[in-house]
Amino acid sequence: MHLNRLLASSSFIILSVISAPAIAQDFETSESAETAGSEIIVTDRRAYRGDFEPLETPNADQIIDEDLLRDANALDLSQALDLSASVARQNNFGGLWNSFSVRGFQGDINLPSGFLVNGFNAGRGFGGPRDLAGIEAVEVLKGPRSALYGRGEPGGTVNLITKRPQFETSGYVQFQGGSFDFYRGDVDLQTTLGDNVGVRVAGFYEDAGSFRETVETERFGIYPSITARLGESTALTYELEYTAQDIPFDRGVVFSDEFGFSPRRTFTGEPGDGPIETEVLGHQLELQHDFSDNWSLLAGIGYRDTSLTGNASENNFGGRQTFFIDGQTISRFFRFRDFDSEYFVARAELAGQFDTGSLRHNLIVGADYDRFENSLFILRFRSGSIGGRPISDLDPAEFLLLDAFNPVFGQFPTPVPGPNTDREEVLKGFGFYIQDQIEITERFQIRIGGRFDDFEQDLTNLRATPATTITTNDDRFSPQVGAVYQVDDGFSIYASYGEGFRQQTGSNFEGNQFAPNITESFEFGVKADLGTYLDNVQGIVTLTAFQVDQSNILVNDDSPAATAAGFFSIDAGEARSRGIEFDANLAFDSGFNLFLSYAYTDADFQTSQPDADFGALIEAGDPLINSPDHQLSILMSQDFDVSDVPVTIGGRMLHVGERLGFTGFDFFLPDYTIFGLFGEVEVADGFIIRGDIENLFNETYFTNSFADVWVQPGAPTTARVSARFSF
Repeated sequence: MHLNRLLASSSFIILSVISAPAIAQDFETSESAETAGSEIIVTDRRAYRGDFEPLETPNADQIIDEDLLRDANALDLSQALDLSASVARQNNFGGLWNSFSVRGFQGDINLPSGFLVNGFNAGRGFGGPRDLAGIEAVEVLKGPRSALYGRGEPGGTVNLITKRPQFETSGYVQFQGGSFDFYRGDVDLQTTLGDNVGVRVAGFYEDAGSFRETVETERFGIYPSITARLGESTALTYELEYTAQDIPFDRGVVFSDEFGFSPRRTFTGEPGDGPIETEVLGHQLELQHDFSDNWSLLAGIGYRDTSLTGNASENNFGGRQTFFIDGQTISRFFRFRDFDSEYFVARAELAGQFDTGSLRHNLIVGADYDRFENSLFILRFRSGSIGGRPISDLDPAEFLLLDAFNPVFGQFPTPVPGPNTDREEVLKGFGFYIQDQIEITERFQIRIGGRFDDFEQDLTNLRATPATTITTNDDRFSPQVGAVYQVDDGFSIYASYGEGFRQQTGSNFEGNQFAPNITESFEFGVKADLGTYLDNVQGIVTLTAFQVDQSNILVNDDSPAATAAGFFSIDAGEARSRGIEFDANLAFDSGFNLFLSYAYTDADFQTSQPDADFGALIEAGDPLINSPDHQLSILMSQDFDVSDVPVTIGGRMLHVGERLGFTGFDFFLPDYTIFGLFGEVEVADGFIIRGDIENLFNETYFTNSFADVWVQPGAPTTARVSARFSF
């Protein structure tokens, strides 16, 4: 399947390049206010955002741009989001997708965390963890944005900005190698075809081992884009996304109160199961037209097809886990998965400015439609309970036993799994939104707006005889209000309130679909542009206090009837998150750069729920899983010359506080602090050699967990060297 998709993608790229000169020739003969050979400047306008300076927005947003991503050597989305202290890692499904929380809240526990790509929904499918090849910036838009976006996680929205043609000939090629047999190549090339067509192709190939024994991954992605200027005021951009990944399903280590963690080097799956194969093929088409200097239209469609297929041996829970008895032997069960999804999105947005008397209005009006089809098929082989028997009396093949300290793989034949889950789901939604930011005076602005959503959900249980389909409908209006007061040109105070609404996937064991996620958020903050007051520094600092309330939070339903019938969730009630954030992104004239992000987050349940998660009691005041009270990320660098040779040295630090590792249980992941160093030298014009060392002091740490038997360990000290040629 990978080969067929790749051939199809490559064919499209070749056809695009072949036909582009003819298109360019047509443009050259068309009427245009531009003269032949003049510079073409295409300015992208971002959906939902409007044209506002940072001090004018009543939100605490973070922009992790290409320079920051490069300094951090962030290769995937999880590494990029580590830079934001407001974002915490959640259970990543054995390394198969991105999962994160913003301000303490994650989204659907059974799907990847939702994120956007250029404003298009793109994070809910099964295409594997998102690579950053082809990504120009990562935006962390805090607070619920459902009043406009209609999507995103309860605590905020993550939006990826892709690399698009800039109507120039430039690019780079980069190669990396490092510890644990890590090898990777990246490419980013762009040029013009005629005066009115820009072409850009980014991509990567990665072949990597791991500190986890026998774990190897192979990943490939290509992301071409074409921008055609259809006239003086109109541009059409097409982008393709193709990624194929072979990733072993790795549930991590097991923890016992008596014996501690199993060795971080020991892979507890089975190499003979083979990797999980994930694939994504996506398309985005976007049209931008400027009616005048004040009014513009942005319209587009997106389509994304993803799949995830493969076998996996996974660590057993509770009464089936032998490691809890001897601290030596890990018992496992077996699953086969075949997941597919299709995502279609269409949207149109009009933005402009107008006056009513002395008031200046900045208006955004838009509508969107999306359809998400989600198919889950799972087969499972699992032992019964240990029931107090000694380990010597257990059938090793039934429990798939593995010595944690001296693993011998391939001891047992691949189990024959039985039915577990077979369901199809279709989520359809239409939304209409409006926002008006009104300039009351030169210093004071207010923002009012809202969004109306109408959802429909069809859930089909294919395990039932005959198959049954349940259809539900829901709609809601989500308002937002905000205000910004600029004390002077470099300092502003803001406050905002917003509500969020999101339809939830799946159903409970009885077949009832879940009530939607409802989020209410309030924040108050101050922003300062230090360049206004200091001559030797540029950049903005933000201090924010927030509160987010969320209802209808889902957790796993591990009741005997539910687990026998498949994989189901249950509503655990309401939760609240309160906290303080401080963010700074500063550049000094001396060549010193500082990115600092700190968050204190107090996130806990507000209601009690008996038997909500693996039979545990969730009580009011219990913390939310994987949400640290304190998180701090620092990235600093210094640019200087040595004998006219440009040099950069820098360091990174990430501190993550103690956090709950198993909802409803007294299991906490320890806090950790890790450091990294990097340096690069431009040995020739455009040719840079770089070195990175991660986890400098070889800290043993754990990034996230779902339960005490599925805990993800962090990597030991890791070194990488790269060579980059730019032109």
